[in-house]
Amino acid sequence: MAPLQILRYPDPRLRTRAQPVGEVTEEIRELVGDMFATMYAAPGVGLSASQVDVHKRIIVVDVSKERNDPHAFINPEIEIIGGTQLLEEGCLSIPGFYETVSRADRIHVRALDEHGEPFSLEAEGFLSVCIQHECDHLEGKLFVDYLSNLKRGRIRKKLAKQQREERVRR
Repeated sequence: MAPLQILRYPDPRLRTRAQPVGEVTEEIRELVGDMFATMYAAPGVGLSASQVDVHKRIIVVDVSKERNDPHAFINPEIEIIGGTQLLEEGCLSIPGFYETVSRADRIHVRALDEHGEPFSLEAEGFLSVCIQHECDHLEGKLFVDYLSNLKRGRIRKKLAKQQREERVRR
């Protein structure tokens, strides 16, 4: 398992809509393993294939403090069950920025696991938010899209400045 390169906002590839996985193959299982390695190394609690420039409908999530409750979702489908919550979100593609976003508190998700087996899960709280956040990536949507134009513009400018400074340091 090798860490992958995470795309950074405002990279236009982050806006690409992911395609369904037709069959869970060894290549897909390797990608899932690499995504977990990338997420843990970052460190993060969720990652979509879109963030590593693979536009397949795959997300990985582990919100446990011990980093021992990994979930892979292939072709996830979310059904909102109810409630709303405001929670501060961040993103591995938008490092260092956190903003409050409103999301559903409870969801039901159906997907395939890394072995191609169908499963469903009812999630609430932080896990629910994380799954919704990662599924947004599969649609080409980022958490900054929930913010005002002013906030989104400020984040974009700060990130552009950081990226310029990084290039100068190299």
